Amino acid sequence: MNAPSTTMDATVFHRAVEAAIRAPSMHNTQPWRFRVRDGGLDVLADPSRTLPVADPHGWALRIAGGAAIFNARLAFAVAGRPAQVRLRPDATEPDLLARLVPGPARPATPDEIALHAAVSRRHSNRRPFDPQPVPAEVRAALIAAAAAEGAWLDLLIGRGPLALVAEVVRAADTVLVRDARYRDELTAWSRTAEADDGVSLAAGGPSPEPQDLLAMRDFGGPTRAPGRDFESDPLVAVLSTAGDTVHDQLVAGQALQRILLTATVPGLASSMLSQPIEVPAARERLRGGLSRRGCPQMVLRIGFGQPGFPTPRRPVTEVLDA
Repeated sequence: MNAPSTTMDATVFHRAVEAAIRAPSMHNTQPWRFRVRDGGLDVLADPSRTLPVADPHGWALRIAGGAAIFNARLAFAVAGRPAQVRLRPDATEPDLLARLVPGPARPATPDEIALHAAVSRRHSNRRPFDPQPVPAEVRAALIAAAAAEGAWLDLLIGRGPLALVAEVVRAADTVLVRDARYRDELTAWSRTAEADDGVSLAAGGPSPEPQDLLAMRDFGGPTRAPGRDFESDPLVAVLSTAGDTVHDQLVAGQALQRILLTATVPGLASSMLSQPIEVPAARERLRGGLSRRGCPQMVLRIGFGQPGFPTPRRPVTEVLDA
């Protein structure tokens, strides 16, 4: 296959990286780099931006990498050159997560156009959501989004499943915050002013209270009136994959981003609770409670929230090696 012109390549690749860096990552660490080489775009892990305490084995880094891969895929698609993707293409380069090569030309689908348009609007909303229920057709679309990427999404129905997952989240959060190193790491990525990485006070949401149903991370946000509930009946979902290999985690990251963007298109808000995945015993309890085979990769809350804004990102020039 003949490569397109150099000018088109540079434009397509730059836009792909612009989209990729809008992906979510734990504590907004943005643990990725990108490289243009031999007509393709490489997505690489950035070991200098790992979380040694919260993510000692690189699970969260690979979830973030998968989400960045999905955004880059959308950018190639809307440019009329949907990418051919190889995950972990070179065993001798463990930081190389994926290689994307522009494929044969074709028009973007309406779904690709809508999801790509949502990339710049998507952000984690850690504020309380409204009690308005998520429509049935949107719930079906979220489940289909996970399936399209080879994963599955369980939407928790009824007080029993929700109470179980809430208890698992709370127990995992309790385990984590007992570790002074974990608290120090969280503080290190909490920002008191706007920055191009980390979580700012404005984006971190209100400080958690003991009575909250779901234990949110404390990024030093404002306190609430004592005894006031955060939210009483959120839509909570669990994303899972068949296994928990590096490949599975990259698949999960792509599925996660498709789900988040699918929620963003009709104006829903979302945020992630990864504490149960970070604590092995909690993760196993979560898997057992779902009565599912496979491995949980993320807990999400989805609903109608107060308007927010995307957090800043490092510039493309800082993460792209051309």
